[in-house]
Amino acid sequence: MHTKQEPHRRTGINILVINPGSTSTKIAVFEDEKPIMLRNIHHSAEELAQFEKITDQREFRRELVVKELEYLGIPMQFDIIMGRGGLARPVTGGVYRVNKKMCEDTYHAIRKHACNLGCIIAYELAQRIPGCLPLIADPGMVDELDEVARISGSPLMPRICIWHALNQKAIARRFAREYGKRYEDLNLIICHLGGGISVAVHRKGLAVDANNALDGEGPFSPERAGTLPAASLIHLCYSGKYTKEELLKRISGKAGLMAHLGTTNVKELLGRIERGDKEVELLIDAMIYQTAKTIAGCSAVLYGQIDAILLTGGIAYSDYITSRLRKRIDFLAPVHIYPGEDEMQALALNGLAVWRGEREMKEYT
Repeated sequence: MHTKQEPHRRTGINILVINPGSTSTKIAVFEDEKPIMLRNIHHSAEELAQFEKITDQREFRRELVVKELEYLGIPMQFDIIMGRGGLARPVTGGVYRVNKKMCEDTYHAIRKHACNLGCIIAYELAQRIPGCLPLIADPGMVDELDEVARISGSPLMPRICIWHALNQKAIARRFAREYGKRYEDLNLIICHLGGGISVAVHRKGLAVDANNALDGEGPFSPERAGTLPAASLIHLCYSGKYTKEELLKRISGKAGLMAHLGTTNVKELLGRIERGDKEVELLIDAMIYQTAKTIAGCSAVLYGQIDAILLTGGIAYSDYITSRLRKRIDFLAPVHIYPGEDEMQALALNGLAVWRGEREMKEYT
C-alpha cells in the first residue's frame, strides 16, 4: 500500500530505472544523482502463472510500470531509461545502448531469468519518448576473462562467468573514489554475498577471472550448489530419480542452504545458531569456509599483489558471516565491507555518466 505523490517538477537529467526480478519489478526515478521515487511492484504467483514463459510477461510488466508512473503523477518524460541487463551473450563491461538486436538476443537467450526483460521493456518504453536513450550497464554476462581463465579440464566445457557484475563494478568504483584512486589503477578481489555468491578478480579495471555463480561453480550459497563432485553428479543424472529440470533446480534454486535446510533466509538461520542449532552452524561455517577458499585462490591470479578485498551483497550485513570470513582472508589484503546491492542507483549513475560524457556508450553488435 502506498500513497499517491504530488507531481515532482524536474529540471535535471531524468532517469527511469527498471529492474525485473523473479517475483517483482523494481522501478525508480532519478533526477541526476537524486532518487525521486522507488517502488517495488510485487507479482503474485497467480498473476505469473498465466504466462507459460518469462518472456511472455513482457507486456504485463511493461504496462504495470506505466500504470504505476501514471498513479504517482510522474509524466513519461525521461532522458534515459536504464534496464537491468540480461543473460543474452557475453560482453565486456560498460554501458550499452539497447537496440533491436540486443532485444532479440535476450528474448531468445538460453538462460531464462526475469532480468532478461529489463532491456526489452526499457527499449519499448523509450520508443514512446522522443530523444529518450535506452541503456543497460554491466549485465551478469560481462566477460573480461583472461584466456588462461577460460580453460577447464574438458574441451567440451570451457569455463564461463555469470556473476554480479553490476554491483561489483559499482562497488569497485565507489571504493576507488573514497580512497582517491581510479578503478583502472587497482587490483581488487570482490566477493558478492547474496542468493548466489560471486568472486571476481578485478585487475586494473577488468574482471579477469570470475566464477559462474548462477549454475555451478564456486562456493555454495543460500540458493546455489556451487562446485559439485563431477562423477557423483553424472551418476545422479543417470539414476532415473530426477528429470532434467529437477536436476537443474538442484544446482540453482533448490540448492545450497535451501537444499540442506529448506530455507534461504540467512537471518532466520543465524537466529537458529544463537539458539544452539549445531547443524545450521556447521552449514553456515562451511559456506564461509568455501567462500574464503575461493577468495584465497583468486589471490594467485594477482600474484598476491592485492590492494583490497571488498565484501558486498545482502549477506554482508551479517557480522557473524563477515567477521568469520575476514579472519580467514585478511592476511591477504585489507578487507572492506560494503553491505547491500543498490542496483537501482548503480544503473542510474551509469546512465548519468554516459549522458555527461564521463563514460563511453557502447554499441551492442
